[in-house]
Amino acid sequence: MGKRFHMVAAAMLAAGLVIGMGGCEGQLPTPSAASSQKPVPNLTERQEKTIRTNIVKTLDQLNANRDTDNLSTVLEGPELDIRTSELNVAKATNNLDRKTTIPTGLAQAVISTDSGWPRTIFSITSTTEDQQSKRLLVLKQDSAHQNYKLWGVARLFSGVKMPSFEIASTGSQQGSADDSGLVMKPKEAVAAYADLLQNNANSKYASQFADDDLRTKLEALTEQVQKAMELNAGTQQQTFTPVEDAMCVMRTADGGDLVVAQIDSEWTRAAGEGRESQPASDAEKALFGDGTATSTMKTTYVNVVALYIPQAGHGAKITAVGSERQPVKVEAL
Repeated sequence: MGKRFHMVAAAMLAAGLVIGMGGCEGQLPTPSAASSQKPVPNLTERQEKTIRTNIVKTLDQLNANRDTDNLSTVLEGPELDIRTSELNVAKATNNLDRKTTIPTGLAQAVISTDSGWPRTIFSITSTTEDQQSKRLLVLKQDSAHQNYKLWGVARLFSGVKMPSFEIASTGSQQGSADDSGLVMKPKEAVAAYADLLQNNANSKYASQFADDDLRTKLEALTEQVQKAMELNAGTQQQTFTPVEDAMCVMRTADGGDLVVAQIDSEWTRAAGEGRESQPASDAEKALFGDGTATSTMKTTYVNVVALYIPQAGHGAKITAVGSERQPVKVEAL
């Protein structure tokens, strides 16, 4: 047992070493004398591939071992919370959800030209072997002395039209939460989308967003649960809250922004008098474990959303192009 542990640990350290070597590659800030030159990408396409594939390879090994302790070596941000939950569910069910798959094939890499930090890469993968949708990966390097880590993953919606970006050899500029010249600033758009998730058609922002798969499926699930709750005189409530500073922005070739952000939510369900509120999914059930049910249950979710915000003045709507949603905590109140 001890020998096997040391072998696995050695393999993981070796994988981490490869990431360390690739993760810190890239262009350092250029002297001010060169500031008039056209910005160039921080990484080559080959470097992006090395960083991404080594992260995915290490993550695959952690998945196989159901190892949550070492996830922070390659993950951060919402993806760390989501993957920790997914592996805890896998430990309880002996089954790792298919949605955790990250394909190794690449459709497009969008590499930042920014000279400072943090730096990001938006990598759009190919479809999975079983024809699941493409993934939008956000790789983030927080400082010059840290490796790139996988910050966020959003599964792209079927049939969605992605905005265009500059080619990888040219690079794209990173945006910010306060970018102007758009139909809505990124931080405002994320807050408006959270309101839309919470209030559906009753949201005052409903007319400013195109329809999307996340809202459609979430609304259908909520209605299904509501019918069951009403039979037992129960109630439910969901609240959605953008997470401060949990946002990555890349500017598109047409003057818009692609924003990937974290929105946390709480789903509280109260059963009627004398009844118990139960988990609403296999994942919730696995996370609740041997907990004692009461009349009220609250589930905390981490939601990652990818929003395309077009330029102002064209009458275009903000479009959600992908998302990920995972329960991370289930408790009886």
